[in-house]
Amino acid sequence: MEKKLTAEEVFTKPWVVALCAIFCCVLWGSAFPCVKIGYELFHIDRQSVPSLMLFAGVRFALAGVLVIIFGSIQKRAFLVPKPRNIWRVLLVALFQTAMQYTFFYIGLSRVSGVKSSVLNGLGVFFTILCACFIFRTEKFNLIKLAGCILGFGGVILINLGGDFSFTFSFTGEGFLIFSGLSSAVAAGLVKIFSKHENTTALCGYQFLIGGVVLVIIGASFGGTIPHISVGAAFMLLYLGFLSACAFTLQGFLLRYNPVSKVAVYKSTNPLFGAVFSAIILNESEQLLSFYTLIAIVLVCLGIFIINKFGERSKKLE
Repeated sequence: MEKKLTAEEVFTKPWVVALCAIFCCVLWGSAFPCVKIGYELFHIDRQSVPSLMLFAGVRFALAGVLVIIFGSIQKRAFLVPKPRNIWRVLLVALFQTAMQYTFFYIGLSRVSGVKSSVLNGLGVFFTILCACFIFRTEKFNLIKLAGCILGFGGVILINLGGDFSFTFSFTGEGFLIFSGLSSAVAAGLVKIFSKHENTTALCGYQFLIGGVVLVIIGASFGGTIPHISVGAAFMLLYLGFLSACAFTLQGFLLRYNPVSKVAVYKSTNPLFGAVFSAIILNESEQLLSFYTLIAIVLVCLGIFIINKFGERSKKLE
């Protein structure tokens, strides 16, 4: 009788890591234009921060419910985190959902989808820096420094207009950068906490709790979702699904693999985001601009160098 593979044996196979990680990036990339379309379908006032938080909260609370339902069906019992791990769920919810997506939704409402997707690529570098200096799971070296410089160069370039004017808004580009930083901290926490708690439960309940917190804050400060239609409901369902699927998959990959091994595939995230935004939002002119194309190349090249040669140099030391 053939031996059944364990979850660790499956999620450490290189082709499984590649397939799952790229699939996650495709889903995340589609989020940039779909969130903007969601604003239009629900008639969300982009200048109303409470409304943006309310919309984000509904999406992630829905994502949490979907993950919990999936986990319960898989486990054949109601999925619930261990009482001793509630604080871990709350901490992940704070960084992964509450902080990251408050920054993300506000920033995305003020910046184009193409530009947002490239700025979001900074999250990969923040993830590696956090792994090296905060969580101490990896060692920093000159190769990784060079990769980070390339990545930051791409972010600077995407902010340059045709006349080399630097356009930067604290609540636009700034909030998108903060979103990437929050995501990086969350990835490190998931890597550590998944050793103590079921990964699906950790992801599901952090989404649910974080989403509910955003809903409460948004509604308390006067946030509204003025219009609901069938098309809007389907868009919300897709946004909930992509978050539930992508982050749960990423959780399993982070649990069984080094952070950098998973992060390397996020080099495709800004690319997918820019392409989807160009196709869906008709931002092809910005996508095909010299600055944007070079910025995408620099971001992807920086991530590739870090993950291809960074660990190799560590082994030679």
